[in-house]
Amino acid sequence: MYFAALLARTEDGWQASDTDLDNVETLSDFADLARESSVDDDTVLVFIEQEDAWFGLVRVDGEEDPRIYLSDAVAASRSSYGAMLADELLGREESESDLDSLVDLDGTEDGEPEGTADDASGDAEPVPAGPLGDPEIMADLGMSEKELKALGGDALGDIADMLGCTDVLEAVR
Repeated sequence: MYFAALLARTEDGWQASDTDLDNVETLSDFADLARESSVDDDTVLVFIEQEDAWFGLVRVDGEEDPRIYLSDAVAASRSSYGAMLADELLGREESESDLDSLVDLDGTEDGEPEGTADDASGDAEPVPAGPLGDPEIMADLGMSEKELKALGGDALGDIADMLGCTDVLEAVR
């Protein structure tokens, strides 16, 4: 099961909201979701995690390209949203059949997907072990690469503490 939240910076501080990922199928959908909750094209973080196995951040700053970070690329690649983000980071092209081979995007199906994008292409770059993406995604907000990589089970809580928005996050959890 997935948990997702949006953290949007405003002139009054950070606003948090949980979010529904039912209509998210691409990185562009993540970016659109973030931009819809943005105030004055300010920074929005989309946080997604799956049962403490991995977490991901998609950061959108106005109309700039989204930045992505995955805490554990291998674990993330075993789930539909994580695989979508890992494929984006690795420059893989997804086809309709690739998406069909993954577990339901809502994360409610049991078991592993029968195939992955690697199966279809045969020569795709393997998913690297460990974190993947932009390790400096939170640097200008006060969290170093080392701190980001050290986040564990309550990564969202630790990020909210660092941003000073623990109280608004607790309201949506």
